[in-house]
Amino acid sequence: MKKNTILLLLFSCTFILQAQEFSRKDSLRGNLTEIRTCYDVTFYDLFVMVDEKELFLDRSYNIIHFNVVSDFNKIQIDLALNMEVMRIEFENGELNFGREFDAVFVDFPRMLKKGEQASIKVWYAGYPREAVNPPWDGGFSWKHDKNGNPWIGVSCQGLGASVWWPCKDHQSDEPDSMRITCMARSPLKIIANGDLRSDTSVWNQYLNSWVNVREWFVSYPINNYNVTLNIGNYVNFSEAYISGNDTLKMDYYVLHDNLEKAKSHFQQVKPMMECFENYFGTYPFWNDGYALVETSYLGMEHQSAIAYGNDFLPGYHGNTSHIDGLEFDFIIVHESGHEWWGNSITTNDIADMWVHEGFCTYAEVLYVECMYGYDAMLSYVNNQKRSVRNDKPVIGPYHVNKGGSSDMYFKGSLMLHTLRSLIEDDKLWFEIIKGIANEFKYQTIDGQVIINYINEESGKDFTDFFNQYLKNKEIPEFQYKFQQEGRNITLLYRWEAITNFDMPILINTGRKDFWVYPNEQWKEIDLGSFDKHEFRIRDDLFFIDVKKQ
Repeated sequence: MKKNTILLLLFSCTFILQAQEFSRKDSLRGNLTEIRTCYDVTFYDLFVMVDEKELFLDRSYNIIHFNVVSDFNKIQIDLALNMEVMRIEFENGELNFGREFDAVFVDFPRMLKKGEQASIKVWYAGYPREAVNPPWDGGFSWKHDKNGNPWIGVSCQGLGASVWWPCKDHQSDEPDSMRITCMARSPLKIIANGDLRSDTSVWNQYLNSWVNVREWFVSYPINNYNVTLNIGNYVNFSEAYISGNDTLKMDYYVLHDNLEKAKSHFQQVKPMMECFENYFGTYPFWNDGYALVETSYLGMEHQSAIAYGNDFLPGYHGNTSHIDGLEFDFIIVHESGHEWWGNSITTNDIADMWVHEGFCTYAEVLYVECMYGYDAMLSYVNNQKRSVRNDKPVIGPYHVNKGGSSDMYFKGSLMLHTLRSLIEDDKLWFEIIKGIANEFKYQTIDGQVIINYINEESGKDFTDFFNQYLKNKEIPEFQYKFQQEGRNITLLYRWEAITNFDMPILINTGRKDFWVYPNEQWKEIDLGSFDKHEFRIRDDLFFIDVKKQ
């Protein structure tokens, strides 16, 4: 068999194996087909009736308001197959629809024309997926507090909002604003995203009980997985955060028995907010306020209603090794950082979630620098190295609703720390970070847009740098060896990395740091006479492997 034929067969087999990794269901959820791009959601009006006794969502609906982007008479919306679409209303009539996996195909009796504004009302009900290991394997958490009161929450990142409400479940399309109205048996309190607009009690014949009805309004764009409900025996306390001439309302919703504990523990929130505003600019959801909501699961970055379940302990459930032995609450800091990274700026495809998680994990690093100083920051960021797996690329496959490696957190953070060293100008570096947070505020973007912005603002081309850290599972390996003649020492060095990778790094021979410029070929530099025991590669400033030959 000819060599070219063998290569073609190998390529074909590889392509088939990759294709088999994903299903029709993945494509329906992750791909932007014409029946999804033909309309742009502007407003969701979601009503949910929660029956905590039956673990059921009863007689609920979502009114989807949209602009027509291109002529159509059919669209796709999304709702988990185990949830029932009862009917879909449009212009005083009912629409026909079909279902395939979690996709709902809606047929219209006429052609909707580009430029029109329209809406459909989707009635639905069902038993939503129960969370297995929230927030990582999410859904509804039907729990009880220690006093036996129902305690309900929902987390759905990765799974998608369509696990519990009908929507266009793709990160690329956020509504401009949203109303969330929820009904639950009295005396349970309901906490959702945004600003509380109304709070009433009525008799409900279907739940056969007095119910509380709360209407919340989100006045900013919001990605679907950030929409949440929290229902329980909540009490509330508030404080004011002053920034310039403006006042931000900070609300805290905790279980009744934890009120005094929370008042003490949450004192760390305002100093954190000052640090983040210094680095990233004004808190992005000012008019909706900032809130922490106690949950039965660890945490989640729900926009303006951050899920908090860290038991009022430092670190990660009291384990401070995760945060390099410091004493702050990891969940408060990390999930609050997402208000800028992931909530204000959202990626179009979850393959680019490194923008959310990498920048947010790096936000922890900057928080430590702000609160504890530069040396503590260096120790903190290098502590993250032990959590990197290098198992697969950070960027995932596009159009199939699939993220990349979990290294998007720590490797993403260490990549940004490395980039700071390469830019070698902290004033410029922090201008770039704040510039990203403000230039792309309230937008959905591709990860490449962030890379292009950094290249443009820095005046350097970091394309190969990002390819190495985001598209290749291994980190670059700096290889070196010494040659000595008499007292004179020559350093030979190179990169084992992707093609064209030529990142400079700093080394030290006991006096001061200086740059060397390796590439894939062996290079050499005369270092003169020095004590080899004092030779140091500044790998505290770069995320690299080092191998002495």
